[in-house]
Amino acid sequence: MSLTTYFRASSYAMIAVAMMALVFAGGLPPALALAFAAVAVAAWKLEDSKWQLSEKVGLVIVLLSIPLFFLDWQYQQAVGEAPGKLGVTALAHLIIFLSAIKLLQVKSDRDWVFLYLITFFEVLLAAGLSFSPVFLGTLSLYLLCALSTVIAFEIQKANRQVKVAETRLLVSPDSTVFKRLAENRAKRNVEASRLPFVALSLLMLIFVLALPLFLIAPRAGSAAISRGGAGLTNFVGFSESVSLGEVGTLKQSNEVVMRVRVEGAIPERRELKWRGVALDEFTGRGWRKSPEARHLRQEFPERGFFRLGTTAEPRELTTQIVFLEPISSAVLFAAPRLLAMQGDFPFIRIDAEGSIQLRPHDVDRFIYKAVSDTREPDPETLRRDSQSYSSDYDRYRTLPRSLDPRIEAYASAIVVNAKARNRYDRAKAIETQLRSDYGYTLEMKAAGPDPLADFLFNVGEGHCEYFSTAMAVMLRTLGIPSRVVNGFLPGEYNEAAGAYTVRQSDAHSWVEVYFPETDSWITFDPTPAAGRVEPQSTGFTAKLGKYAEALELMWFQYVVGYDKQEQRALATSLNNQFFDLRRAVSQLMSSLEKSISKMSSKGAFVIIGLSIIALTVIVIRVLRHGWRRGLAIRRRAPGPERTAIEFYQRLTDSLAKRGIARPEHQTPLEFAAGLGLIEALTITRCYNQVRFGGKKLSAGELREISQALQALESE
Repeated sequence: MSLTTYFRASSYAMIAVAMMALVFAGGLPPALALAFAAVAVAAWKLEDSKWQLSEKVGLVIVLLSIPLFFLDWQYQQAVGEAPGKLGVTALAHLIIFLSAIKLLQVKSDRDWVFLYLITFFEVLLAAGLSFSPVFLGTLSLYLLCALSTVIAFEIQKANRQVKVAETRLLVSPDSTVFKRLAENRAKRNVEASRLPFVALSLLMLIFVLALPLFLIAPRAGSAAISRGGAGLTNFVGFSESVSLGEVGTLKQSNEVVMRVRVEGAIPERRELKWRGVALDEFTGRGWRKSPEARHLRQEFPERGFFRLGTTAEPRELTTQIVFLEPISSAVLFAAPRLLAMQGDFPFIRIDAEGSIQLRPHDVDRFIYKAVSDTREPDPETLRRDSQSYSSDYDRYRTLPRSLDPRIEAYASAIVVNAKARNRYDRAKAIETQLRSDYGYTLEMKAAGPDPLADFLFNVGEGHCEYFSTAMAVMLRTLGIPSRVVNGFLPGEYNEAAGAYTVRQSDAHSWVEVYFPETDSWITFDPTPAAGRVEPQSTGFTAKLGKYAEALELMWFQYVVGYDKQEQRALATSLNNQFFDLRRAVSQLMSSLEKSISKMSSKGAFVIIGLSIIALTVIVIRVLRHGWRRGLAIRRRAPGPERTAIEFYQRLTDSLAKRGIARPEHQTPLEFAAGLGLIEALTITRCYNQVRFGGKKLSAGELREISQALQALESE
């Protein structure tokens, strides 16, 4: 491939990659990108042909296209384009149009530079629209193409010389100038073949030099990390007032809400839940927070941590790293009984039900660490709980006056049939009854002025919100404090990422029951198994999706969300690894010292004796062959050229001991012929044939040379 062809191919590749970056970022429709690709193919075919647009025609078209930018802007506004992408879309269209015109015209150096600047703005625009692992890949490919293109561009400019046709007017055709021109062309072709490797090496060098700065400088100035788009705006079920059926609406979407990586003491999957908001007042048609529950206390970080509680077993805590997507809710999610939280937050708010809030973040991502005590008292301890409730918990037993009286009778019948004589067994009896006698569905079948009674006595089917409401209300009719909690099931576990992927379809509602003796809220889940078991993705496509999700999670944690917290964690990890390495080396040295100390005196004398023998052999070799040959260790048989050179060196060393040296004006062969020594002449002839003639020495010739050297060295 000639340098000119390589330069054009690299330039077109650079333009194409910049276009890909814009498409992957969502700034350009795929259909328009395909149209531009067709234009690029046509421009490649028309290079150096008469069908290319002239510079004047291209300039006129470019000037006429400027008003199209404003017309496109008005059109995007008329069709209801999002305000955040209104100018971006119109600008992307203008850039694509300018690039197409420039590709179709006759291009000088300044036109190529103009195209390169356009590609830079395309990549810059893509970075503003999306900062994802896909963007990193396209950016790396763009940098590789850009380095290769710029190098080829400069080489082509430097190698421009007088054309062959013009040279014939100055010198004769048989001149060596034409030979040099041909040699230069061949040399440029060799340079073109090496350019991809040079560009790749430069790109790797750039990444290596940038890596320390990349790790030292945190990129997240605050906990709010823009995703560049709107979040889950239809995010219901996590406000101060929730109507029956809202959580079911949320479960119909498959959008990702968060990803959670769990460390430490991990409870069983069926018991793992991400708690969101707790509601204590039942209105008959839904749940809401009472005035007491709405009371918020504000917590500020202490040494980077928000301390929310204590525990007697700090070694059995569950640590979660939560990667929360943008949602239109202020709630932060964590496993129940949250003790501490760490995040780059200025403050957090906690209501009387233990729900954690920050602020609505419908355009921001958050990374935070939560530490929870997921342990619960054992059932026997809870069964023995007969302590009376204080007046502070009366609001958890309050019911609306319009409650259907059949609900209380139904709850009493369940308890009697189960022969439940304590609070825990009564709660388990109601939980079991609801799980076994009712069906699970996401359809909104229960309706009317009393949807709960319709669910219990008519429909017999519902989703988790109806089951949790039924259990909490029936427990209240028995005088047992209870509340409803809205949150999420653990989600689908991604082995590649080592994290749970939690989607809107994992939204769930369950019940917390209060036991005064242990001062604990115990989780009960009356929803049937069909509403608690999540489908697992299988197959090759699902595995690829999990690996892509793992890459995105790493990108989000260590690139986009790399803040001071992650920086400290990385420094701690490196310090621990260095400490482990130093300890391993210290242990190795200690074991060696012990081994040496246990060695007998006879063994020590043997080692000393072997060392003396080895040193003696080395000294003899040095005295006989000199420092270079005496200390050399041959690991492979030398080639013929190397052997001939060594033999000739031995010849000159032997002659030097006799005081004979070759004058500088004589060749080795002239010098050997003048000595009158057949051995020297034989060795020199073989040396010349191998060194300058490319001949390979035979075994007989090697023996002849060796004998000649021995004869000279023995004299």
